[in-house]
Amino acid sequence: MSGAALEGRVAIVTGGGRGLGRAMVLGLAAAGARVIATAAREAAEVEAVAAEDGSGRIVPMVADVTREQDCARIVALAQERFGRLDLLVNNAGRGMKYVSERFLSEPTRFWEADPEVWCMVIDTNVNGPFLMARAAAPGMIAAGHGRIVNITMNHATMRRRGFSPYGPSKAALESETIIWAQDLEGTGVTVNALLPGGATATGMIPDGFPAEARANLLDPAVVVPPLLWLASDASSAVTGRRLDASRWTPGAPEAEAAAAALDDAGWTVS
Repeated sequence: MSGAALEGRVAIVTGGGRGLGRAMVLGLAAAGARVIATAAREAAEVEAVAAEDGSGRIVPMVADVTREQDCARIVALAQERFGRLDLLVNNAGRGMKYVSERFLSEPTRFWEADPEVWCMVIDTNVNGPFLMARAAAPGMIAAGHGRIVNITMNHATMRRRGFSPYGPSKAALESETIIWAQDLEGTGVTVNALLPGGATATGMIPDGFPAEARANLLDPAVVVPPLLWLASDASSAVTGRRLDASRWTPGAPEAEAAAAALDDAGWTVS
């Protein structure tokens, strides 16, 4: 996709300061979009991403997606500064390291999880996307156009032993995706899920992760090509679907690459 493919479009990427979020913010800006990148606490992270890009297209903002007022502020900023909102990427999330730094080698059984941590993960990963989408949807509906992209993960990981509450939170997010797509049918607003397709080099990987395994982690930028396609007019007929970025074929025509990346057999509602 060319550097001006999304010229004039406005996006919000939550959790935009690191990992997948950083990659998506930079990718959208490089494609011509103006991007509001949020972080719950670390202003320096999203400010560094904006400085790294250097185009002036990225607006860093501190806001917590678990707070209804903050979600409203993010959407209001897009409308006040740019007069529109075309894309919401629900990326902000809490992972298993909040349960235990040893979650990969010593699975925590669900009854051993701290209830406060459980609620924090669910609040960020399930309630946060709801609050953001709730704030964004009315303006998108009024404009007759919009894209909501929810960042998810492999189904096998959702079922993995010891992966509570992260696995259940992403299963809930996928349910939100398909239900919201149906709720928004006919409005011009689409809702889709996007996943890297494997373990990815992000802050969710603990420091003790083996070096030999770390070398096999996916680059967070793997999600950028399918995201840019989802943000474009080419995806206007696609909603309630699930795209696996690792299956996107680099260099192939976008329609072919997208068809290869669709990974929702038995998942969509007829």
